[in-house]
Amino acid sequence: MRSDRPNDLILIVEDNPGDLRILGDLIKHLGEVIFATSGESGLFLAQSRRPDLVLLDVELPDINGFVICAELKKHRDTEDCAIIFVTANSGEEIAVAALEAGAVDYITKPFVAPVVRARVKTHLTLKRQADELQELANRDGLTEVYSRRFFEHNARVEINRHARQCQPLSLAIIDIDDFKAYNDNYCHLQGDVCLKQVAQALNQNSRRPGEFVARYGGEEFVVVLPNTNAHEAQKYGRWICERVVSLAIVHEFARALDFVTISAGVVTFTPDPSTSLDLLVGEADKCLYEAKRAGRNQFKSISLSSKNFAQEIFRNTPAAP
Repeated sequence: MRSDRPNDLILIVEDNPGDLRILGDLIKHLGEVIFATSGESGLFLAQSRRPDLVLLDVELPDINGFVICAELKKHRDTEDCAIIFVTANSGEEIAVAALEAGAVDYITKPFVAPVVRARVKTHLTLKRQADELQELANRDGLTEVYSRRFFEHNARVEINRHARQCQPLSLAIIDIDDFKAYNDNYCHLQGDVCLKQVAQALNQNSRRPGEFVARYGGEEFVVVLPNTNAHEAQKYGRWICERVVSLAIVHEFARALDFVTISAGVVTFTPDPSTSLDLLVGEADKCLYEAKRAGRNQFKSISLSSKNFAQEIFRNTPAAP
């Protein structure tokens, strides 16, 4: 693996212009380097840009480096960034304090160029490897969309974010129609192929920040749609039904069409601090049940603000395979 790929982002927080220039020159070939000359601006840049690595001066004029480190470790967007303390103190106490604070390493002044480069390069590589392992752990092994565990954690994060911003959030539960009959008649290996195709069709339209698709269990998937109102959620429900039919996966044993179809339940809500993920999943599941009972290959949606079902039903005539 390359340790100098351009998308590694390094933030240097250092108030001394000379030390800032030296550090920047030493590591500029290892990634994109951004700078802050105060603790406050360093925190802002770290939270907005989410660097892979932070070189953090211990003694800053406004905020102590250990306080900044603690702040970064408290927040979801920055808790995983690697932090290397920069200090003029080479004593054992500062080294222990740095590591106990959550830093991965420390660099002493005056700088020794080969040591600085080696430590930065090493921790960029370790950070990248950790990110790749975490990404694998977050994925469903078969379909390669996110796992249910990832969904349950990150959906709650999105609920809290939308509650703070007073913005609508939509959630869709999607189920492949008559999938047991598909497995029984086409074999489980072909069923796995079908699951992958549907999962990737769902995933292809996930582009906005915070939007993601996860496998909820068996042939069920869940989609989190941030900043999505009821009208937009209904458009999504219609689109995803059309998208799966357009795959033209033959299913002679289905009840809706001779192709694989899906049913979906979509819920839209503006969360507050007491909003429960379990409640929202339950409401979306009720909508899914209504779509199944109404004949499959369609969606039902509800807005929790009005508690009224939107009677948007989609039935599709499939395109020729």
